[in-house]
Amino acid sequence: MDTPLLEIRNLQVEGHYEDAWHPLIKGIDLTLQRGEVLGLIGESGAGKSTLGLAAMGYARDGCRITGGSVCFDGIELLQAKPETLRKLRGLRIAYVAQSAAASFNPAHRLIDQHVETAVINGGISRAQAEREAVELYRVLRLPNPETIGQRYPHQVSGGQLQRVMTAMAMACHPDLIIFDEPTTALDVTTQIEVLAAIRDAVKTFGSAALYISHDLAVVAQMADRIMVLRHGKLVEEADTRSMLSQPQEDYTKSLWAVRSFRTEPKACPTQQVPLLEVRQACASYGHQPVLHEVSMKLYRGQTLAVIGESGSGKSSTARLITGLLPATAGQVVYDGEALPVDFRRRSKEQLRRIQMIYQIPDTALNPRQRIVDIIGRPLTFYLGLKGKAMRARVAELLEMIELDPAVFMERQPRELSGGQKQRICIARALAADPQLIICDEVTSALDQLVAEGVLKLLNRIQQQLGVAYLFITHDVATVRAIADEVVVMQRGRVVDHGSRSAIFTPPYQDYTGLLFSSEPEMDPDWLDHLLAQRAAHTV
Repeated sequence: MDTPLLEIRNLQVEGHYEDAWHPLIKGIDLTLQRGEVLGLIGESGAGKSTLGLAAMGYARDGCRITGGSVCFDGIELLQAKPETLRKLRGLRIAYVAQSAAASFNPAHRLIDQHVETAVINGGISRAQAEREAVELYRVLRLPNPETIGQRYPHQVSGGQLQRVMTAMAMACHPDLIIFDEPTTALDVTTQIEVLAAIRDAVKTFGSAALYISHDLAVVAQMADRIMVLRHGKLVEEADTRSMLSQPQEDYTKSLWAVRSFRTEPKACPTQQVPLLEVRQACASYGHQPVLHEVSMKLYRGQTLAVIGESGSGKSSTARLITGLLPATAGQVVYDGEALPVDFRRRSKEQLRRIQMIYQIPDTALNPRQRIVDIIGRPLTFYLGLKGKAMRARVAELLEMIELDPAVFMERQPRELSGGQKQRICIARALAADPQLIICDEVTSALDQLVAEGVLKLLNRIQQQLGVAYLFITHDVATVRAIADEVVVMQRGRVVDHGSRSAIFTPPYQDYTGLLFSSEPEMDPDWLDHLLAQRAAHTV
């Protein structure tokens, strides 16, 4: 066999918190051949992203590589000069980050950020780089590929932004691409196109890839081999088919067994006044309409799931309800009272009752504040808690989301994993003691074990406090697990709605059926079969 493109030996990485250094990666070995895709899976905090970054010879702030070897195509990255690393990164080694919104410069257009590396370091003209960018946008099924690059990051959806980042990584045809949860922000239908495009690009360019994900079904479609990590150590490694059919370790088997959680659906109390009612609401970003006569109802203690593709209007509906996106027509009615369309005109009590957990925790948390300050602010602002009383309540909330207060209270967001950051966002929303929580993709950044725990936590809180959830998600399995009522959105409109049992009982409406058929399965051949079926249907 040829010399490995990437060879990692006895890698050791430490992280700094509580005024001390603690091991994060504990002597991991890894080998990757040219053209091979290696899947890295494990729960939040297992060290997947840290290992992926170390494959570029890089350690994030608060971390340091303390031992081992990282050899890329014969170059020892841990001993390489900064100039050598700069020439490799972006050209021969590319990285697709988990949180696209935190990785773009908000002051520059997408196309300017896309072509920068190719023009400055790749030696091609601006015009050629733009032509190749448009072609990649088309391959990744971005809307209006010829013009979307002229937008700023805040003018596209989270899923679209993630695809733009994937296109940027492929721009220079790198030898190694590190995909860190590249489809986390994508809906299931778009995910299929992106997975197929990534797989084809890896084969076409002969690139090797590290594919980091907590979604086992996705990894099954992408990886030739799978490595399972836990607490910075290798648990198990095997080719994909063997790993799926015959996992050897108990921890690996536990990963395979998740997503069995189901809530008991609650009947819709139609005789009551809805806690929340959206009536024929319309909204626009500038001159571009994004919501068209949207209507939905949510009753006390219920969970209403809103599902649809990226750009379907799910998050825009959440912004409209919270007053962040003023309605141009229609109403948002809360407990029988019409709310002002702009949040700045709402009372403090109106603001307290509706809280929101955002999709991307990296951009939702102040990186300069400690966790105690982040969770403590709504306690002080809404409830007047200060000093010891505030800290005691923060500790209770941390315990509620299963994080040790003694460990996490004084940390900053950069010292937390993606899943831990999202749980902090959940605790911050709970701090205001709301009646309604809008959950915008709150489990999309979490591994399946942690996601199931969060769903159970939210269900327990609902049973104890009677809080209602508007649960925005592109994950069909999550809707099947927790929804009482379901709303399906497409292109800014409600196209299907009903109880969980009605929505998930055939025959389906065309678009609803498309969503359900796009849910990945734990079968390495699933994506090939689905693409073949759709190609035959198109013909």
